[in-house]
Amino acid sequence: MRAQIIGTGSYLPENIATNDFLSTIVDTNDEWISSRTGIHSRHLVSEHETSASMAYEAAKKALDDAHMKPEDLDLIIVATCTADTLVPSTACDIQGRLGADRAAAFDLNAACSGFIYALSTADSFFQSGMYKNALLVGVETLSRIVDWNDRSVCVLFADGAGAAVVEAADTGLMACSLGSDGNKSNALIVKNRENHNPFVPEEKPMDFLYMNGPEVFKFAVKTVPKSILKTLDDAGLTPEDVDLFLLHQANLRINQSIAHKLKISMDKFPCNMDHCGNTSGASIPLLLDEVRQKGMIKSGDTIVLAGFGAGLTWGSAVLTWK
Repeated sequence: MRAQIIGTGSYLPENIATNDFLSTIVDTNDEWISSRTGIHSRHLVSEHETSASMAYEAAKKALDDAHMKPEDLDLIIVATCTADTLVPSTACDIQGRLGADRAAAFDLNAACSGFIYALSTADSFFQSGMYKNALLVGVETLSRIVDWNDRSVCVLFADGAGAAVVEAADTGLMACSLGSDGNKSNALIVKNRENHNPFVPEEKPMDFLYMNGPEVFKFAVKTVPKSILKTLDDAGLTPEDVDLFLLHQANLRINQSIAHKLKISMDKFPCNMDHCGNTSGASIPLLLDEVRQKGMIKSGDTIVLAGFGAGLTWGSAVLTWK
């Protein structure tokens, strides 16, 4: 039995920050941002929105789409690197809000690759026979960890949530591969609070997200095509057999380079970074729900999902749509 996606949902905050708006905060402009990233606008949470509240809204839509009741869920996995609390997990928060009393719940942090890791984890539970269905949510409130005085970073990241309901089925996920390179962990990092006990008298100010953009770019365009090709080979397929490639939405140039290396037209690489920005763990499920709402996926299609990000981590999955 393999993981089959049977429902999707998403949530984006109402606040929209355009490139022109950001130019009033930092020294930048629309041409500088869009020509380098492909991003024109992004969504940012309001005062009362949180990772948990966004995840809950996306989860409700995914459950409705799957025609499943919360009380029927076996498992909830939330992929996030911006949980509202260290404990409890965002997954437990969502479980309580949904009333999914039967479900085990935990968070998973693989940054921008998180949704692929969550999908693979659920699939492993299904193969073991332990569970028969799961709710997967990717959610980020990256606006909390971005330095809004740093134009190299603040123009990229955004907030949002995407969700999918998966169940054990005869068809679905055909192959999945995951990877990481901790030797390059400092290329994209947000440090936690410093130790502050009675023997450590001074508490340092909060650290913000730091990214070595060129290093991450080189990593992505080299690693992701190899990961996709390996996963397709494991499934007995080639890039030409794929109907859609749904990649993490970090940078348009990265995705164009990946498509070029795979020798596949960008027509098969839908993008939403232009209006969503980089939402890390929420990126892939947000895009998945959007292309579904646009009618771009039909039964029997072969879909590739691929993510890459902090860790450095990466993951690819190939599946047949129900």
